[in-house]
Amino acid sequence: MSHVIHDAPRLTPRVKRLKGQVAALEKALAGEPECLAVLTQIAAIRGAAQSLLLEVLEGHMQSHVAEEKNSAARRAEVAAVNKILRSYLK
Repeated sequence: MSHVIHDAPRLTPRVKRLKGQVAALEKALAGEPECLAVLTQIAAIRGAAQSLLLEVLEGHMQSHVAEEKNSAARRAEVAAVNKILRSYLK
């Protein structure tokens, strides 16, 4: 079983929280928001997204890298994670 499926009960509330934060930002932008309030909301969204990414990444590293017996497959998984992290950190 995929770790994401196994971890879905823990991940789903994070996604819902993130969705709520994005909706709140959209609602604020429809009005006349203060710049600092918008920046604070964006920072909260980024933090929530980063926490979600780290939780999924941790599960992936444990399930698909640390427990992988085949060294070539393990290296391929590490390379795939590195590519994703490079994209995220741009």
